[in-house]
Amino acid sequence: MRIVFMGTPDFSVPTLKALVEAGHDVAAVVTQPDKPKGRGKEMQMTPVKVQALEYKIPVYQPAKVRDQAFIQVLREMDADVFVVIAFGQILPKAILDIPPYGCINVHASLLPKYRGAAPIQWAVINGENVSGVTTMYMAEGLDTGDMILKAQVTLDPKETGGSLHDRLSVIGADLLVETLKRLEDQTAVRTPQDDSQAGAYAKMLDKNMGLIDFSRPAEEIERLIRGLNPWPSAYTKLGKKTLKLWDAQVTDKEYEGAYGSVVEITKDNFTIKTGKGSLVVTDLQLEGKKRMAADAFLRGTALEKGVVLGV
Repeated sequence: MRIVFMGTPDFSVPTLKALVEAGHDVAAVVTQPDKPKGRGKEMQMTPVKVQALEYKIPVYQPAKVRDQAFIQVLREMDADVFVVIAFGQILPKAILDIPPYGCINVHASLLPKYRGAAPIQWAVINGENVSGVTTMYMAEGLDTGDMILKAQVTLDPKETGGSLHDRLSVIGADLLVETLKRLEDQTAVRTPQDDSQAGAYAKMLDKNMGLIDFSRPAEEIERLIRGLNPWPSAYTKLGKKTLKLWDAQVTDKEYEGAYGSVVEITKDNFTIKTGKGSLVVTDLQLEGKKRMAADAFLRGTALEKGVVLGV
């Protein structure tokens, strides 16, 4: 099929690769504009753009995809289908109506649950046992279009936002190729979403949501740590320095003291009091230092029992 591919981050790259490897004609790639990044503020290409240039596929980076001149460019591409995966802009009806096979989206959740920008991370944070990928026809509503295919995965007890992201990006690529095959041979089945089964909106992540509230149960905090790994990360304060927590274990043991206080220290780890149960920290990163195991941190840092984190 002749395809216009719309995507931006790392999550989209395996699907672009799968389309090319499956022999589809990717006529163009549409991705977000390059942005300055890092201390030097050098312009950085999106991961999808990098991959597209390797394939020598023409790349378009409209600041606003709904611009009438760009919509006309899309019409003139004469594509059979538009494939959209984590593009980053909402497509107007004028674009949705262009390709004869429609605009097909690859969404990283088992719809209708977790509509929104960050379904992967919220599945971990909320303690879901399963997640997956859904391909669907795009509609004007946000992630509300008719579904085509689903693929389900079971979450590992120590699943992180990063590990689930990587797994679902590969699964989504395979699911999209199968979806296009069914579209082409007219065996694709449209299944309307049941809005009554829609979960909470998976809102976009920001750095502020990583600030740990130690009055919450240890189990919730541990899931937050995993869900926000690797970005934006869960963190607290040790004195005036930011302390990122990368891995921890939950224990039912209760301690006296303030929430966030260090209540036990061994040579291998340390324990923090929470609203319910306690959190044994095993992997962390102090501001200005590299990420390290708790035992290495304790050998180089004079952490004292009774100190309260986050104040």
